Amino acid sequence: MTKRKLPVRFTGQHFTIDKTLISDSIRLASLKYSDTVLDIGAGKGFLTVHLLHHSGDVIAIEKDTGLASYLKHKYRHYTNLTILNIDFLNFRIPARPFKVVSNIPYGITSDILKILMFANLENFKGGSIVMQLAPARKLTSNKIYSPYAIFYRTFFHMKLQYEINPASFMPPPTVQSALLCIEPNGIRIEHVHKEKYLRFIQKLIAVPGTKTRTALKAIFRKSQIESICSKHSLDPGINVENVNPFLWKACFNEMLKVVPEKFHP
Repeated sequence: MTKRKLPVRFTGQHFTIDKTLISDSIRLASLKYSDTVLDIGAGKGFLTVHLLHHSGDVIAIEKDTGLASYLKHKYRHYTNLTILNIDFLNFRIPARPFKVVSNIPYGITSDILKILMFANLENFKGGSIVMQLAPARKLTSNKIYSPYAIFYRTFFHMKLQYEINPASFMPPPTVQSALLCIEPNGIRIEHVHKEKYLRFIQKLIAVPGTKTRTALKAIFRKSQIESICSKHSLDPGINVENVNPFLWKACFNEMLKVVPEKFHP
């Protein structure tokens, strides 16, 4: 855990060496020993070794062959650890509930979030992620411009816990970092409707600054819009980027009820 323990081969990763950050990441994930936990971009295992005391099923994913070999040798006696030398983007997540506690590779942040909160929506049970500050702020902003961010916020509570000092990493990154905590909010969607809901969002927020009533006209009749806004206390005069994700989900449910399927996005 000291800064003298340099990486075997630096591959662009920034290893978490801050004991407080590691402790917070694990504590805020509310782990149970029965949880399956993914450590994406495990590096030299500074975080992984602590996860082993909190979970009976830790899966450490490391793309770098040298680092993966190091992990396999150092932690070879742990029976609750699986180490995989694979790019996370090519990893098939087991079809069972799982959490993530990880200092993720910043370069593939968007892809990782899509895999966790879209592709594996049904099984992802949240966790804590060390990530770049800029996308963490966008994910938790009151104004949401990304269809995927709206999708995530529909089904998960996300909280930016705090910004992280660059000295918490080895080597220090040139960008700012943050600790993001994710927790399912209990809202569900049928698997067959998941992609349709994303297309629904993409259609309605295609042009930022559009008034909600104007956006809804792309799918609903005027009388339907009035009914929806009244029923769900939705202000038709606000811009689409200011609409609460839960209200988009309510509008989507109304579409399934009152709009013929041939007119669905």
